[in-house]
Amino acid sequence: MAQAKEGDRVKVHYTGRLQGGEVFDSSECAESECGCETGPLEFTIGEGEVIPGFEKAVIGMSPDESKTFTIPVEEGYGQRNEEMVVKVERSSVPPDLIPEVGMRVEVTQEDGREFPVAITEVTDTHVTLDANHPLAGRELTFDIRLVEIVCLNA
Repeated sequence: MAQAKEGDRVKVHYTGRLQGGEVFDSSECAESECGCETGPLEFTIGEGEVIPGFEKAVIGMSPDESKTFTIPVEEGYGQRNEEMVVKVERSSVPPDLIPEVGMRVEVTQEDGREFPVAITEVTDTHVTLDANHPLAGRELTFDIRLVEIVCLNA
């Protein structure tokens, strides 16, 4: 039976959990729970489309095989970087935006590139923005099932 290797395009069902067991993402959900239509995650191993630890776990799996594994911080979204947390003056926030803690917004850099940030604190004078990935600094546990090897790397 074929085993997934670098260069293969694969489809994987997954459920991601934090250390306390809280589900942060899943490709499978009961329609009665959320009404969403999800499907397996499709990616090419070695292309950097998913976090490194996830790719490593899929390598060597055969279709219909399942496993549970934990990804250390370094192979997930990396350590939190406090340099990516900035406090800006409230006057620099667009007037049509009413900032709230937990809100995610797009910020435009001087070079025109946009990136997502989370608002983590709001005062009368400042708004604190955090550009770290929400899962940075967290160990992640996944239950995965290799659904299909869509395209084998010859």
